[in-house]
This record gives sequence, structure tokens and C-alpha cells, in this order.
Amino acid sequence: MRSSLSEDSLQDHVVSSLTSKILDLRVGTVQDTATSPALSLMENETSCGEQILSYGKMEKVLIGGVLTMLTFLTICGNLLVVISVCFVKKLKQPSNYLIVSLAVADLSVAVAVMPFVSITDLIGGQWIFGRVFCNVFIAMDVMCCTASIMTLCVISIDRYLGITKPLTYPVRQSGKCMAKIVLFVWLLSASITLPPLFGWAQNVNDDNVCLISQDLGYTVYSTAVAFYIPMSVMLIMYYRIYRAAKISVAKHAIAITPKAVEDSTDCVSAVLKLQREVEECASFSRLLRSERRNISIFKREQKAAATLGIVVGAFSVCWLPFFLLSTARPFVCGVRCSCVPLWVERTLLWLGYANSLINPFIYAFFNRDLRTTYQNIICCRYRNINRKLSAASMHEALRLAERPELMM
Repeated sequence: MRSSLSEDSLQDHVVSSLTSKILDLRVGTVQDTATSPALSLMENETSCGEQILSYGKMEKVLIGGVLTMLTFLTICGNLLVVISVCFVKKLKQPSNYLIVSLAVADLSVAVAVMPFVSITDLIGGQWIFGRVFCNVFIAMDVMCCTASIMTLCVISIDRYLGITKPLTYPVRQSGKCMAKIVLFVWLLSASITLPPLFGWAQNVNDDNVCLISQDLGYTVYSTAVAFYIPMSVMLIMYYRIYRAAKISVAKHAIAITPKAVEDSTDCVSAVLKLQREVEECASFSRLLRSERRNISIFKREQKAAATLGIVVGAFSVCWLPFFLLSTARPFVCGVRCSCVPLWVERTLLWLGYANSLINPFIYAFFNRDLRTTYQNIICCRYRNINRKLSAASMHEALRLAERPELMM
């Protein structure tokens, strides 16, 4: 009897232990199934940080030197523009407010964005500045770069209006109007940074990665407002200025020749000798002044077309590859992170930043007053800059008066 009871109890114990093990296995399976999405999500979140760039010591020194030089030159070039326009009286014109706005935007990129990108690149691409600062950094990056691009767009419109409406444009070109335009550009640029801060499209942000939101709708909106629309406007303005310059070439195909200059000199001699030819010489002088004025307009159109053409070309070369990549990335890689090789992203990003470096030098190349001011500031000749600019303008006017053929 006892043996049978003991056998029954032994069987019950075995059955209960097997049942508990089966239940434990089922519970474990359910727990693994429940936690597997979380684990896969964590893996997806951290997979963005797996693309780490490894540099040798010499490579770090070389890359660091190049990035530091690029940042330093960008700061110096744009500071020269701000100082020149703000402290040189002759350059304090409403049209130059846009140049100052462009320089401030590019200067902000160099001061608030480039150093952190340089450090991140030198340590292999891993974000080390924390999650909170990541959102601030992305907001600064997007706002400053967008302000730079949109200011270039507004400058192209300003140049077009100055060429096509020379009579009415100076009346509308007031300091207050230009200040409102600059304020509008910066507010529109800031509006692109607001959606990720207010929950529409969250940035990809963890302990290793700091990436702008890859939300499809936000990507299309931000790239269109920040790049594609301004670029389209700049291309249209350039085409219209180029067409206006081409029409002027056709109008002034027969320009002032050296013979006309000799005739004018003979006419001046005739005035001194024979008073009866005064009326004829005066009539010829009026025609000559009218022709000079037309040629001056023609040269201004040509100069604006050349300047804007170089600006648009440099802008397209610098920013187009980056924005094409940014637009296509969420459609190819998904919204969680980037599947593009990190060195490709960084190369195209720094190519875009290089546009902030070349902008001040492009405008200085085509603007004699800016060029002269740069030279005086760099050589520490601060005194009498306005007098030197006025003397240079007077010398140029006299030279053209003596040799009108140079206006062509």
C-alpha cells in the first residue's frame, strides 16, 4: 500500500515538474516573442552608428588641417564683408544689406556648425555632444544654410529688378524695405527648423547618431523650400538678365570708335577757334553723352549677368549633390537611419559648406569698392578708406571720359 502510494506520488511529482517546465518554456517563448520587436528596434536604432570612419594618425592631421583652414577662411572672408559694409560709408547702401545678410548667414555656418561637424568627422562620425544639443545643432545648421541659400535667391531678384527697372527700382530700394526683406528671409529659414522641435518629424537622435528627420513629407518640404525653389528662381533670373544683356549687345553693336573720339577732340579744338561751330559741337556732345549712358547701362547688364552666372554656377556645384542625396535618402534607406556610406555624406556636406567660403570672394571679385576695402583692411590701412574709394571712383570716371572706347 505504501509502495503504491509512493509510486503514485512519484508519478505526480514527475508530471508536475514536466508541466512546470513546459509552462516555463512557453512563457519564455512568449517573452522572447514580446521582446524581439524591442530588441530589433534597438538594433535598428543603433545600426545608424555602425558606420564609423577609421583614420590613421597622418590622415587625422591632414583632414583636421583642411577642415580647420576651410572654417578659418570662411570666418575671415565673411567678417571682411560685414566690417566693410558696416564701417565704410560709401558701402552703406540698401542693396548691400543683402550682402551683409548673406555674410552673416555664412559666418554663422562657420562659427556654429562647422567646428562640431569637424570634431565629429575626426573621431569617426560618432556624435558625442548629447541628445539635447543634437536638436539645437540641427536647427542651427538648417536655419543658417537655408538663410544663405535664400539670400542668394533674393540677391538674384534684386539684381534683375535693378537691370530691368532702372528708373523705378531706386525709389523702391529703401533701407526699410531691404530690412523687411532680410527679416522675411530669416523667418522663413527658421520655419524649416520648427517641425522637428514641435513633434511633426523627429530627428534621428541617440547616443551615437545625430541626423535630421528622415520623414518623407518633411524631407520633401524642407528640401523644396531650402533649395529647389530658390535654385529655380535663381536660374530664371539669370536667364532673364542674360537675355537682357544679349539684347543690349545687339543694340550696341556699333559702338563709339576711336574715330568718334578723334572727331570729339577736333570738335573741342573747333570750339576754341570758331564760335560758329558751338551749336554743332553741343549737339554732338549730347549724342556722345547719351551713347556713354547707354554703354554704361550695357556694361552694368553684362557685369550683372557675369556675376550672377558665377554665383549660380558655384551654388549649384556646391549644394546640388548634397540635396539630391538628402531627397533620395529616406526613399531608399527608410526613415530610421541612413544607409549611405558616411564618407559620401560628409564629402557632399563639406562641399555645400564650401559655398559659404567662396561667396564673399565672388562678390569682391566683381565689386571694385569691396576689393579696395578688403585690401586696405588686410593691410591695416584703416584711415581715409572712404576718401580712397571716392578718389578711385573719380579716377575711373576721368579715365573713361578720356577714353570712351574702354567702356566697351
